[in-house]
Amino acid sequence: MIKAPQLEEMPGIKHGYFTRVGGVSDGIYGSLNIGLGSRDDRDSVLENRRRIAQALAVDPARLVSPYQHHSADVITVGEPWAPGNGPKADALVTDRPGMAIAISTADCGPVLFADGHARVVGAAHAGWRGALTGVLEATIEAMEKLGAERGRISAVLGPTISAAAYEVGPEFVERFQREAPGSERHFTPSGREGHAMFDLPGFIAERLEKAGVGEAGNLGLCTYADEERFYSYRRATHRGEDDYGRLMSAIVLSEA
Repeated sequence: MIKAPQLEEMPGIKHGYFTRVGGVSDGIYGSLNIGLGSRDDRDSVLENRRRIAQALAVDPARLVSPYQHHSADVITVGEPWAPGNGPKADALVTDRPGMAIAISTADCGPVLFADGHARVVGAAHAGWRGALTGVLEATIEAMEKLGAERGRISAVLGPTISAAAYEVGPEFVERFQREAPGSERHFTPSGREGHAMFDLPGFIAERLEKAGVGEAGNLGLCTYADEERFYSYRRATHRGEDDYGRLMSAIVLSEA
């Protein structure tokens, strides 16, 4: 797993942006696929999730992830649920020690949040739609309801598709111009007329900074370009593959 220096230095908090390495799945899912919605063997997926829980030193039954649907919906987690039975949401927050909250990605932005002083953590799945409609801001607000202060929150973006690999059409650009004035700076012309390359990591970073978090970090890793370490939905689509693996990013408050 990959760690963010901004989060690793916080006492009492464990986290990881897990790569595709270290699991039991094979074929296009090789090897640490955690996607319960994928066509991978379910037992393999559950074993991969167990390995992630072990790496975070938590009970596998207390590693939870939502049913993601590209929204701005946030759930405050008090009790765990069975794998695959999570509520529809794209972000989780908690102040419960030993409760590992996680989200899955395969090009979208995984953002982990922590206020070490208040002992409140969050995890958000920020694809273009979620980032545009406010999932990051909603996560911060949910953390504040648990006692966090946004000026103390560190939020770090993990492996995400980069602008060099993310071409979008004119209707995409028009929606951003309409709903997020000033976002034009995150688009550059592509080789196709009317299309553009979109800097999703840059857009996410801007949203976090405008939201007023104490620190907005970016690991600067591209899921599309680094096939050895990361799954990528867009790479799989370009190759005509019929499915793809999912990465997990998770954070947990250590139990006293």
